[in-house]
Amino acid sequence: MTLASCSRPGRCPPLAADQPDSAVPPGGSLPGRTQPWAAVILAGGRARRLGGADKPGIAIGGRTLVATAVGAAVAAGTHQVIVVGPPRPELITEKPATAVEFTCEDPAGCGPVPAVRAGLDLVTEPWLVLLAGDMPFLREQHLQAILRAARHSGGAMMIDDTGRPQWLASCWRTTDLRRALTTYSGDSLRGLLEPRRGVPVMMPPEPGEPAPWLDCDTPADLTAARDWAQRTIRGQQGRQIDEHTAELDRGCLRRTRD
Repeated sequence: MTLASCSRPGRCPPLAADQPDSAVPPGGSLPGRTQPWAAVILAGGRARRLGGADKPGIAIGGRTLVATAVGAAVAAGTHQVIVVGPPRPELITEKPATAVEFTCEDPAGCGPVPAVRAGLDLVTEPWLVLLAGDMPFLREQHLQAILRAARHSGGAMMIDDTGRPQWLASCWRTTDLRRALTTYSGDSLRGLLEPRRGVPVMMPPEPGEPAPWLDCDTPADLTAARDWAQRTIRGQQGRQIDEHTAELDRGCLRRTRD
């Protein structure tokens, strides 16, 4: 899929993340507003390109990758968090506002489609957001943009700067996905989700900011993500220093005038 051709050619051009809301689709309610939604986070897998490391447990910017995904979902307003993968002590320690449930595909590491099935078995909300457990820069505003776009056709997914769909940053009606899984026998997320005709959503990063679709599949990806995280931290510290300096300057000016 590219920017020029999607699952419904000529009918679903990519939406900008800040595109205004549209009307409720026929027979549906809006996720995130009138209807609650669940977050299903895939945090298992074998991480072969990382030598079998526990990828979701890797820390970027002082937080594990899976904790970042959970935090983004909770901040975006999810009513249910399901992590498909082993229990994570750091998620229990952080005590997010929404309780985290854990489940696992059988056998563990057998692929993303069985993982989606396992997560979907626990979903009790009418909408769900599928998330990867390895996107360190996916934030609340990105999930909210996907939720807003989902009302256009009952589904939406983030696309990267080449127009490639990010299936593990997508939103769907729970009943639609359950129905699709009853007849799907493949092992590809694209094969499962592309026929759902979701709306592609563009989310270009702000200047100097990392892309929200950046994931951590390889050692090079981890190095890039850590570099971005350090730059972000330094930038935040610099802004705090600038704000503090400006406040001191304002105080000096007030005292001088007095």
